[in-house]
Amino acid sequence: MIDKLKVSRVINADLEDCHALVSDIERYETWVSDLREVAIENRDDEGRVTEATFRVAAMGRSATYSLAYDHSEAPSAIRWELVTGDILKRLDGSYRFESVPDEPNQTEVVYELALELAVPLPGFVKRRAEGRIAHAALDDLQAQLED
Repeated sequence: MIDKLKVSRVINADLEDCHALVSDIERYETWVSDLREVAIENRDDEGRVTEATFRVAAMGRSATYSLAYDHSEAPSAIRWELVTGDILKRLDGSYRFESVPDEPNQTEVVYELALELAVPLPGFVKRRAEGRIAHAALDDLQAQLED
């Protein structure tokens, strides 16, 4: 079963800084919780990452997956889709950025994720994991941008 989640938050940073941090995938190891390793597989003609492989700590074990990135809506969004994964069937999502009207240097960041695991888990475990993923995505981003 595919689980979808969507969370948003206003961050004290401008849209371009938000996008720049999220699109700098090779630096994720310095600010993304639970990320153990990232390897850049491909780049486009502009030097942007189009595919990367990640190793993360997940539910007491390690998980590995590769994502393909779409930069066509930059700097308003960055999207990704799962290419391969050892415990994942689907991990598609996006960060969307929108400047807050009349609030300089504030951006609403919307994080969306569609997730399907290859192994079944009890509902409460999945919900806890999904909540951790979504909130960590915004917590880590906010902490990095506002520090």
